[in-house]
Formats: sequence, structure tokens, C-alpha cells
Amino acid sequence: MRIAQELLDAIVEHARRDAPNECCGMVATTRDGVALSVHPTTNVEASPFRFKIGEQELYDTYMGIEDAGNEVGAIYHSHTRSDPYPSQTDVAFAERWPGVEWLIVGLKGDVEVRSFLIDDHGVITEVPVERG
Repeated sequence: MRIAQELLDAIVEHARRDAPNECCGMVATTRDGVALSVHPTTNVEASPFRFKIGEQELYDTYMGIEDAGNEVGAIYHSHTRSDPYPSQTDVAFAERWPGVEWLIVGLKGDVEVRSFLIDDHGVITEVPVERG
């Protein structure tokens, strides 16, 4: 996924705003992986250790992106107390989203943004966050 700096800044701001709890949301992309918009969602867990998007909000956000002719290119969330690397909870959630990137904002220390693909066997592969 290629993402403009202003969209990445919006994700980081969402992470900072929701801290100390994790934030979550989706990134709409073109079919060829260019980020178009950021769609913040509510972490119904309101937890610093995990996130969950409510089923109705998940459905509405997904359908809004699809109805606009775009794709869900990434699901993003923050890690407020750990490194930006997928947890077991993230891996389990990713089963439902094959081919979608997992953009994680690490707030422990300096802000760090990393992205991953997680296959249906739980194999985690880091992919570059291409700015531009």
C-alpha cells in the first residue's frame, strides 16, 4: 500500500487521541493499493491491550468503502505499550481479512508505523509503508 503523508498523519493522530487505549480503523485503497482515505472506528473494547470494531460499524465502514468502488487495503490500530508487531489477538482477527494489510502504530517511545500481511496460517510478513 502506498499512503500519502497526510493520511498517515491522520492515523497517528487518531492513535494519540485514543491513547492510552488502542485505536482502530480502516484505510480505503484503489485496486492497485494506493490509499485514498482513512476511516476511524471506535474501539468498543476501550482497552490499552486490544481492539474490536463493533459489528455494525465494521459492516457499515466496509460497505461504504466497497460502495464507493474502493477496497479495504488496510486495517489499522495502535499498540500503546508494546512494539508495533502483530499480537496473537491480531493474528486471530486477521483470519477474516485475507490480503488486507495490518498497519500498526507503536506509541511506546518514538512513534513507529509498520505494516504486515498475515496469511490464513498465521504467517506474518512485514511489508513496507510506502509514503507518497
